[in-house]
Amino acid sequence: MRFHRSRERNPTRVSLFRLLLRREVPFGFAQGKLHRREVSGVCDPLPRSALAYPFRGPYHWEPLSGTFWKGLVEKLMFKLNLLARIGRAVALASLAFSFGAIAIVTAVTSASAQTATSSASNIASVATDPARDAAMKTYLQKHFKIANPDLIKFGPAVQTSIPGLLGRPLTVSNEQGQSVNTALFFDKNETGMIIGQFLDTSAEPWGRMNLSGIHLNDNPTLGPADAPVTIVEFADFECPFCARAFSVLETMANTTYKDKMKVVFKNYPLNVHLWAIKAAEAAECARLQNPNAFWDFARYFYSNQGSINPKNLQDQVDKEAANLKLDGPSLKACMGSAQASDRVKQDQADGNSIKVTSTPTFFVNGIPVVGLPESKVLEFVINSELAERSAAAH
Repeated sequence: MRFHRSRERNPTRVSLFRLLLRREVPFGFAQGKLHRREVSGVCDPLPRSALAYPFRGPYHWEPLSGTFWKGLVEKLMFKLNLLARIGRAVALASLAFSFGAIAIVTAVTSASAQTATSSASNIASVATDPARDAAMKTYLQKHFKIANPDLIKFGPAVQTSIPGLLGRPLTVSNEQGQSVNTALFFDKNETGMIIGQFLDTSAEPWGRMNLSGIHLNDNPTLGPADAPVTIVEFADFECPFCARAFSVLETMANTTYKDKMKVVFKNYPLNVHLWAIKAAEAAECARLQNPNAFWDFARYFYSNQGSINPKNLQDQVDKEAANLKLDGPSLKACMGSAQASDRVKQDQADGNSIKVTSTPTFFVNGIPVVGLPESKVLEFVINSELAERSAAAH
């Protein structure tokens, strides 16, 4: 078995499962596969130590339910990540035993899941409430940020061998015509669902985060202060997906959603990028001289990613500062100051506090959107927020 490690991932190579589930919620167990966590169109930092974070390493398995085999899976994940980080041969020997235990448990649970869905042809369908089915589809659409509800298809519901638990086939497609089939389990009142993870439909479906604890009053912004939609973006000037996202957001703020959305920029330079921190400091220092200069620097860094490196970064900054008629010596002195460093570190700390782990990461009125999204996905989230606020105003 071979695992491929990639820092900057191309969305066209991401499987449909992970394309649809952008918040690192894989269908790995339902498919009987162990795979690397991956989210479309993001730049990742170097992984944290597997010793300190045993279940958040580069390899991840998200099982359906149950505690017996969850413990076994967690041990397996720890050993995989330990092996990936320090390459100890002794971990490999111990890993073999865990694989055997997991294989037995997987066979039993996979057989149960298949029985629940494949037996549909032999068991009479159970009637469900169309209104509740529609509400379930709307919940899934929002939770997984699927722009078109017609891409979600339900099959007939059947009673499983577990009293009170129904099952039905679920097919989800994307705009490119790819589709995936899996099993959806739910209770008769459709108040909860299991699709690789349990979804409590009584909870807010977007996974909205509370941003009241982060600093937003002194950051670069695009758009009016009273815009009904605020997009907080955590980005890295060396990340190619952030460069694409910048172009999309800037266009939206100045055309489609002019006066309706505000973009707040937060620096989140990753430790895998060699000049991103200094670039963030340069942009912040430019902003101190002229607020609009921040966006000019952002545009410059994104447009010239291929030619910038740690050795020529200062020359590139000096060149752009002269072009913008900024005070070059003051800008250079600011870049080496604690003030600039503290500003960037504050943004990073804010990101960590709301579980940002990669770039770009957006929060649309608190709704997390991870990675470079398709324009229809971002439009769906924004339009939903605008519609909700318009309805509340009447």
